[in-house]
Amino acid sequence: MLTAISVKDLTKTYASGTQALKGVNLEVPEGDFFALLGANGAGKTTIIGILTSLVVKTSGQASIFGHSIDKDHSKAKKMVGVAPQEFNFNMFEKVQDILCQQAGYFGIEWKTALAESEVILKKLSLWDKKDTPSRMLSGGMKRRLLIARALVHKPKLLILDEPTAGVDVELRHGMWDYLRELNQQGTTILLTTHYLEEVEQMCRHAAIIKNGEIIKHDRVKNLIQLLEQETYVIHVKEVKPFDGKLQGFTPRIIDGTTFEVDMSKKDTLNDFIVQLTSLGMVVLDIRPKGNRLEKLYLKILKQ
Repeated sequence: MLTAISVKDLTKTYASGTQALKGVNLEVPEGDFFALLGANGAGKTTIIGILTSLVVKTSGQASIFGHSIDKDHSKAKKMVGVAPQEFNFNMFEKVQDILCQQAGYFGIEWKTALAESEVILKKLSLWDKKDTPSRMLSGGMKRRLLIARALVHKPKLLILDEPTAGVDVELRHGMWDYLRELNQQGTTILLTTHYLEEVEQMCRHAAIIKNGEIIKHDRVKNLIQLLEQETYVIHVKEVKPFDGKLQGFTPRIIDGTTFEVDMSKKDTLNDFIVQLTSLGMVVLDIRPKGNRLEKLYLKILKQ
């Protein structure tokens, strides 16, 4: 399996003296759905800028599918589609024209670009806006237009920098369905986001960057296992009196059918459910309270 992104000893010091990257090492496997997480100013956007040739690195190496961004710049660039944080398209151009002109930069004929853009715009629920000037779109539609433009030349690597900012819940889910489909078809996706529930649901691996350095890099499910304690919300048919009968657990009753309980890593949901059943309770639903990855993220940043 190829490595989609390879970064070795990457540094960036801006003219102001700010050291944005301090010897970053990172690899993203081909076909992965990868999250790069960090606070504002941690170095995420600088890494993306270097990979897409918008920022000049100070030192180190970076390659896309084995093509050096220094030695094989044109080949590396053709393999990448990027949806940046900022709206950087012409606000007076029509939606479909923006995609077709982008395709032209990669040598795609206008007729072919029209056909490809139709497919993408329909997938992202923008087809009915194809003749609308982009300035007339809502913030969420503009965000989806950035993604559509990034995909028009069928890149092997899609970089999404805060792609769901300003997108409403319903359209966000539709967008993620399409991105999940792309990933299953082989497109590697690198994601930065502050909606960490999306990382837990979508991504297989994640790296956390702090002050220009990668401080954690692992499978998402392994990172979650680092949490020492988790709170679960339990929904039952009827809450029965506990009276200290639960061994090792102290539930907090919310209402007549709902309570919450803290569990450590050594506790198992199965043992807890067995105890609830012995008290005559019928369990209808169990879910984590809050976002597990977000708790981990905040914990690591405080270290």
